[in-house]
Amino acid sequence: MDILNYPSAEADKRIDAIARRGLSFDSDDIRAVSEILDDVRSRGDAALLDYTRRFDAPEMSQAELAVDAKAFDEAEEQVDESFLNALDRAAGQIENFHRRQLKNSWFHAARPGVFLGQLVNPVNAAAVYVPGAKGGMTPLVSSVLMGAIPAQIAGVRDLVMATPPRRDKTVSPHLLVAARRVGVDTVYKVGSAWAIAGLTFGTETLPRSDVIVGPGNIYVTIAKKLVAGTVGIDMVAGPSEILVIADDSANPEFIAADLLSQAEHDPMSSALLITNSRALAEQAARELERQLEPLARKDIAGQSLADYGGIMVVSDIDTAISLGNRIAPEHLELLVASPFEYLSLIQNAGAVFMGHFTPEPMGDYVAGPNHVLPTGGTARFSSALSVDTFMKQSSLICYSEDAMGREAEDVIRLAAVEGLGAHAESVRVRKKSRP
Repeated sequence: MDILNYPSAEADKRIDAIARRGLSFDSDDIRAVSEILDDVRSRGDAALLDYTRRFDAPEMSQAELAVDAKAFDEAEEQVDESFLNALDRAAGQIENFHRRQLKNSWFHAARPGVFLGQLVNPVNAAAVYVPGAKGGMTPLVSSVLMGAIPAQIAGVRDLVMATPPRRDKTVSPHLLVAARRVGVDTVYKVGSAWAIAGLTFGTETLPRSDVIVGPGNIYVTIAKKLVAGTVGIDMVAGPSEILVIADDSANPEFIAADLLSQAEHDPMSSALLITNSRALAEQAARELERQLEPLARKDIAGQSLADYGGIMVVSDIDTAISLGNRIAPEHLELLVASPFEYLSLIQNAGAVFMGHFTPEPMGDYVAGPNHVLPTGGTARFSSALSVDTFMKQSSLICYSEDAMGREAEDVIRLAAVEGLGAHAESVRVRKKSRP
């Protein structure tokens, strides 16, 4: 892999290619998803069954769209103890982290006769979408935990999960065990854009949700984008990203492994190293070539590195972090001797991984923070999925007669400037009624 020096025109061009790639969709895909949404909205379960039979389980019936209690019980017998132990550790640590995010309602006597506050409530209904296990891929158990645990902590009353069925109409036992572990006992065997449609509009079987979260393929992503506003979503997520900032204390073998852990996701994934050490850059480049060769997803990772990856050498770590803020990566690793020293400089990142023994996959599974993170530069203005995703905040305002009278003229004047006479009158009429 070529090593670029920064500043240079070539380095700026590569950074722009990463920072400005955003998330765009083919017009044909948008049209296809729009048709699916309209179809499910008008035909309900009949449409869900048509798509499910065509793409997932040919023999699926309406009665089988929901997982029954027996399947949950059987799933418990099909997973091993090591999985259960790992699941318990991950769920416990994710729960502990997210409990610290919970907000409470508050009230404040702001001024004499004025009572203000904020009422915090969970949404009534939410759904967690979990991609299916196809093409040799394993079920995304972590998606169950990352979506359901903050919803439970928020206090969502009706929480369900949707996931595509396997060809034999079953769902991975690992997913069912994970769902039960986090208190989700309603799981629907529906996938892709038609699942998002069903959960948005409601059908004879699927309930209408207030919020839908979870990752998915391009059709799921487009569907979430199109229904946003009708229903709340976590985010419109793009390809995975990692930026490693390293000094000469870093291990090049660790760096290469971390870059490839994200590059193998998708040809559009971004994996970039920025370092102030030319020697480290050269060692990491050699390690990337060595570790890439045996990867099962070598072609995908190689394309990702060629199009949206790279290694850059800068004068100092402060400059590297400045470039990181420009890119606003999903995952930022600080593989430096004193990572806490640089925290105050970081402005834009979905999650920050500090130190040589904090690889990104620790955050994917067991660390505790949510792994559903902003991508495509959106860390400039958005945050990880959290308990807040499932909460609503209502402002509370109460004036006494005297307090309203003291502030009435200011309201009347501002309303007049805006040309909103009825606004002014609703205050004036009360002022007139005062003795």
